[in-house]
Amino acid sequence: MLKLFEYNWQVRNEWFNWCEQADEHELTKERTGGMGSILYTLYHIVDVEYSWISGLQGREPQYVQFEDCADVRKLREYAARCRAEIAPFIHGWKDDLETNVLTDQNNEGEWENFSYGEIMRHVIAHEIHHIGQLSIWSREIGKKPVTANLIRRGLFKEEIKAEGKHSL
Repeated sequence: MLKLFEYNWQVRNEWFNWCEQADEHELTKERTGGMGSILYTLYHIVDVEYSWISGLQGREPQYVQFEDCADVRKLREYAARCRAEIAPFIHGWKDDLETNVLTDQNNEGEWENFSYGEIMRHVIAHEIHHIGQLSIWSREIGKKPVTANLIRRGLFKEEIKAEGKHSL
């Protein structure tokens, strides 16, 4: 699971770099689908990850409203702060946490139980889903999207060195 979080963080940073090269109007323009705009979608990705993982840590997250980080630099800084707060938990994940239960109140005021493993996987899949939306919007404005490939990102170099080379 750690490698998929690292993948998401790497792709997210590449999207921040992409945003720095895009027209600000295009980043905030209301779009069809997703969370409405490119920049707000990136904020939403950070917000959801931070919220759920903070809950797993038993902490109340220190949110920043979108309006307070509605430019690329500020949003990148907010994302880095959130990641710094949750990364130790993610790096310290142990299989025995898998079935721990988090009780959370939904938007209708009802209480629901989720396993920690389910939440971790939800957070991973959530970001991947929204990155797909960003890729579509990127193409709509005539820009090449960030690659979603997991391969060739260098995330598994240490495992390859430890195992040796194998050919197909």
